[in-house]
Amino acid sequence: MQARERVLIALDTSDAEQAVAWVRMLAPHVGGFKVGLELVHAAGFGVFDRLREAGAERIFYDAKLHDIPNTVARAVRAIARMGVWMVNVHASGGRAMMEAAAEAAHAVSNPPLLVAVTVLTSLSSQELREQVGTRRGAAKQVIHLATLAKEAGFNGVVASAQEAKTLRRRLGRELLIVTPGIRLAGDSAGDQRRIATPSEAVKRGADYLVIGRSVTADADPVGKVLQVVRQIQAR
Repeated sequence: MQARERVLIALDTSDAEQAVAWVRMLAPHVGGFKVGLELVHAAGFGVFDRLREAGAERIFYDAKLHDIPNTVARAVRAIARMGVWMVNVHASGGRAMMEAAAEAAHAVSNPPLLVAVTVLTSLSSQELREQVGTRRGAAKQVIHLATLAKEAGFNGVVASAQEAKTLRRRLGRELLIVTPGIRLAGDSAGDQRRIATPSEAVKRGADYLVIGRSVTADADPVGKVLQVVRQIQAR
């Protein structure tokens, strides 16, 4: 995989025109774009077509589905028909929910890649214990949920770079690791807790790096993306 293909730009905005402008500017330099709840709820699902017209060949729909198995399966089937490249589901919904999602995705032609959200990169181990109630630390919870996802037939997981090395060792090369919380040296961490630089994340085993504000809030987004790509190449 080429270095630029690993980079997924997070279109974290409620402004569809801004999202389209970012895609036109950055599509030649990156592997794809992440579309989350903010943009979809503001602009509707038609935004996917607008982004494709602007040059987004790969769209990762950051849906974070989490519901009963039947509901999630029906949602995945509907999302698959929209032609997105990747979609995610919360692994904490359990094995049965993930198995239903995988079965639904595989029932359509050209299914999207299914990835399971393990532990949000905005959570520390202490916050995980307080909010979720698990006695496992973040790293152990990630491994536990990633194992369930692999057994359920998922293509990959969403996890921080801090867990990527252990995931690679435990679960092998075939499982995709999508890593948010990417920051360049000197960038603000924002609301993220478990962060890493692009080179650190790839060295630890990440396949795809989700980068948002570090690029989109920069005065020179293209220059920042090229800096990210150079870091990945030099790892």
